[in-house]
Amino acid sequence: MGEGYDPRRLHRRLIRLKGWDYRTPGHYFVTICTYQRQYLFEEPAYKGIAETTWRLIPEQRHAKHVRLDEWIVMPNHLHGILVLSPVGEDEFQPAPERGAAPGSLPSVVGTFKSMATRRINNLRRTPGQKAWQRGYYDRIVRNERELNAIRRYIRANPARWAEDRDNLESLLSRMHRTGS
Repeated sequence: MGEGYDPRRLHRRLIRLKGWDYRTPGHYFVTICTYQRQYLFEEPAYKGIAETTWRLIPEQRHAKHVRLDEWIVMPNHLHGILVLSPVGEDEFQPAPERGAAPGSLPSVVGTFKSMATRRINNLRRTPGQKAWQRGYYDRIVRNERELNAIRRYIRANPARWAEDRDNLESLLSRMHRTGS
């Protein structure tokens, strides 16, 4: 047989909540890891780009309904809580990302990753180089107690970096992985 699609080999499994519309208002905890978990953000200039690009999310035309909650950029990943507010269907502006519903969590995260990558690559003069792993991890925050626990986790993350350096896989395995 030819070199066509082999679902056993090439199919990416998405661990999204089945039937969930990721434009639904609410709090979403996301973790985005650097490509090959490189310690890219130990370089202050690259970390600054990631921080500035994250701060600018609510100013993007497709993300006017998004508010930033607690977040942190670590040497090889970013943790953040994005709050999606209710928006009428006609208010969603298309995002540059293909395949993601306008105004959805995947659209917002995908656009952030693209913009940060482009800026980092401009600085290091490496067009086309990857800065982020494919996909990201997300968790729909279900209640106030969980939200406060995630906020504490994010604030404490820098103090626990030595532990996280070895155990990031453990945390990520407990979260949902999505495909943007």
